[in-house]
Amino acid sequence: MDPALLPLLRCPFCGTRLVLADTGATVREEGRIVSGVLGCECCAFPIVDGIPVLIADEPTRRAMHALEAGRSDDARLMLLGLPADRADHVRALATDPTATCQAALELLSPNAEGAYFLYRFSDPTFVTAEALMHALSRGGAGRGGPMLDLCGGLGHLTYTLGGLGAGDTAPRLTVVADLHYWKLWIATRFTAPGCAAVCCSAEAPLPFTRDLFSLAVLMDAFPYIWHKRLCADEMMRVSRADGTLVLPHLHNARGENVAAGDPLSPAAYGDLFAGRQPRLFSDRRLFDGVMAGAVDLSRPRSDDEIGDEASLSLVASPRADLFACRPAPATAEVRGELIVNPLYAVERRHGATVLTLSFPSPEYEAEFGGCRRYLPASVTMDTDLSGRLAPAMFGGRYTEMRRRRVLLDAPPRYHAGRPWDPTRWTGTAAAPPLTGRDAAGGRAAAP
Repeated sequence: MDPALLPLLRCPFCGTRLVLADTGATVREEGRIVSGVLGCECCAFPIVDGIPVLIADEPTRRAMHALEAGRSDDARLMLLGLPADRADHVRALATDPTATCQAALELLSPNAEGAYFLYRFSDPTFVTAEALMHALSRGGAGRGGPMLDLCGGLGHLTYTLGGLGAGDTAPRLTVVADLHYWKLWIATRFTAPGCAAVCCSAEAPLPFTRDLFSLAVLMDAFPYIWHKRLCADEMMRVSRADGTLVLPHLHNARGENVAAGDPLSPAAYGDLFAGRQPRLFSDRRLFDGVMAGAVDLSRPRSDDEIGDEASLSLVASPRADLFACRPAPATAEVRGELIVNPLYAVERRHGATVLTLSFPSPEYEAEFGGCRRYLPASVTMDTDLSGRLAPAMFGGRYTEMRRRRVLLDAPPRYHAGRPWDPTRWTGTAAAPPLTGRDAAGGRAAAP
């Protein structure tokens, strides 16, 4: 945790400033706070592996006391929800330079959610949201202040936000916030390295000072939040008056969605953000536009125009100049590591490499099968893809392979280059060699 984050935090319960408590648990490395205890006028909260956990529940309380007793490994395991016999596994993920995000997911989320996260960078909802964020950034959204990815999960969109200010004279502070510590633990190590992470609940007041963020994003999760009015008010409170609020992929109560949550009508979503001049957009039209090479925000849609479409996106800002039609983002330089999209099975045949689109499950295919609009069923290349990839290896095909998401710019150490294997960490022995690649409310115990 960067100490510069501390003045920006507030207790989600009493609203007062948080300070490092002198409990003997504080550990610093290279100027950053690795562990410690934060105190306010009502509560105490742990910092574990650089992540402040601003939640009041029994696992967090136990983790704080473990820190104070000098048992940082136990504190980490408690918050990750793992038994003591997985300590070696977690330690390997934290220290082995060949560990990957895929390996972390196979340990911490060996289920459909883990597979969903692994393939996140190329699913249709993410492709649309990523293009939307680039278009807004080119219009000036997010400049001059920190950015927030609320309910950001593993930080996939945080990774995108981190690249928006590439031309800025000073780096922007990018914060990813989520209820689940294990997601943030992966985000800070693999998916969005360099971001600031805060573990907190979007069902409670947000633990940030007011008028802070120039851009605040909440993708996918808003329909699952029960206290929507509180969450909307809090997003507006912690954002600057001239800032931009973006809620991509809101499930429509009038449409059909897989795992719809508790969705609202388009008009109701707009009403929640009425104080920030919200505009609504059809996700279907946005996606069609991105496929055609443009992000068109020049014509918002009314409640009636969206009708029974499955989902919509909301953008709220007082800046009318943001709402224009702009080209979809062109293929950029590789920020992280060039990889083959994990949805492809890679096979070497007769001197060529054959990529075959392969979905992890019928359920995934049913929900995200729209990716076929840009992901070809099969690709054959003369290039050997078994080593480190570079754009020059693909010659004139490189731009197309990037545009169609066959090749991805992923964070370093994202994918292990092998199929998803949720059984990899079975058993209680030491971790195998790594190759290649709910909870707001109540009071925490005082230290």
